[in-house]
Amino acid sequence: QVQLVESGGGLVQAGGSLRLSCAGSGRTFSSYLMGWFRQAPGKEREFVATISWSGGSTSYADSVKGRFTISRDNAKNTVYLQMNSLKPDDTAVYSCAARNSGLYSDYRSYDYWGQGTQVTVSS
Repeated sequence: QVQLVESGGGLVQAGGSLRLSCAGSGRTFSSYLMGWFRQAPGKEREFVATISWSGGSTSYADSVKGRFTISRDNAKNTVYLQMNSLKPDDTAVYSCAARNSGLYSDYRSYDYWGQGTQVTVSS
């Protein structure tokens, strides 16, 4: 079991950057595949990015590819989401999640979730 806590959200102007962090508890953090999802008001939860156990493999939603970078530091039990060139459409609550298997882009594959952090991008 792992508990996840996100941080780093906030208000930023379009074109700006933010780095989100997701701190995990427990000695088994490195055994989980990690992902970031987001949900804007009135919209469905949307896959953003995922990373493998070692960090050697990543995948991104087309909407963020080339702008966002997911990474992890297993020594610190932390996964990051570096967000550059932010757009107003990126405004959402961002949540990190952990899974053992399953389709990486399907939120139902994830077993553990953080509480989320708000990202607001002004135009």
